[in-house]
Amino acid sequence: MRTGRTARTGQYVALLAYLVFLAFPFLWLISTAFKPPRELGSLHPTWIPRDPTLANFRQAFDEQPLLHAALNSLIAALGAGLVAVLLATPMAYVMARHRTRLARAATGWVIVSQAFPLVLVIIPLFLVLKNLRLINSMPGLIMVYVVWALPFALWMLVGYVRAVPPELEEAAAVDGAGRLRTLVSVTAPLLAPGIVATAMFAFVTAWNEFFFALVLLKTPEKQTLPVILTHFIGAEGVADLGPLAAAAFLATLPSLVVFALIQRRITGGMLTGAVKN
Repeated sequence: MRTGRTARTGQYVALLAYLVFLAFPFLWLISTAFKPPRELGSLHPTWIPRDPTLANFRQAFDEQPLLHAALNSLIAALGAGLVAVLLATPMAYVMARHRTRLARAATGWVIVSQAFPLVLVIIPLFLVLKNLRLINSMPGLIMVYVVWALPFALWMLVGYVRAVPPELEEAAAVDGAGRLRTLVSVTAPLLAPGIVATAMFAFVTAWNEFFFALVLLKTPEKQTLPVILTHFIGAEGVADLGPLAAAAFLATLPSLVVFALIQRRITGGMLTGAVKN
């Protein structure tokens, strides 16, 4: 009994420490965003601003086109999420239902591809987009985001497809439904939680991505929000800390809002849809 309680207490302490570790940067970011310049330069920083101000937010919007950059990020993230799901869903179905050597090789390639560093793939991608005349364009950036998110999206959806009982598809086939009709009418509704989770992953990945956008987008009018945030850092590496924290705080809000809106559907969908015999 004592050993079990000690182990459970240790687990709760470890979980609490992990939550504090995750929350600390975000809470410090919020605190910094509302601090006036004299508190930012204080030798004794505090968690709660003594004289909170919105001047950092006003300065951030005055110095950089944050709204236009946020719109560019939104277009890229929504496009990447939509295209990744449309491509990954039928591909995951084939890989999960037809366990051939080719499917196993594709699954292995999906896992191995996640180990490739960005620097290794950026040059081939740049050359391909240059030949397609898609450098410095939103369609080209969306294409890169889809290519980068597709392996993990496939890996996620394959697990969801395998969790769907094959007996449902066999019953649909007996009723005369073809493969496409079965996928659309039978399998896809049961995959809704997985599809939503995959779309969220692709959206958040594209929204927060920096390296590809920095290399592929040249004109300021087409740059995304993570790239614009670097403009708050001067030529000598000195950051305008207050406006940078304010802009970074605003940049994190869409990801949090998207997750808050759909997390109930994800967890709820996993508990419903049980098969009735």
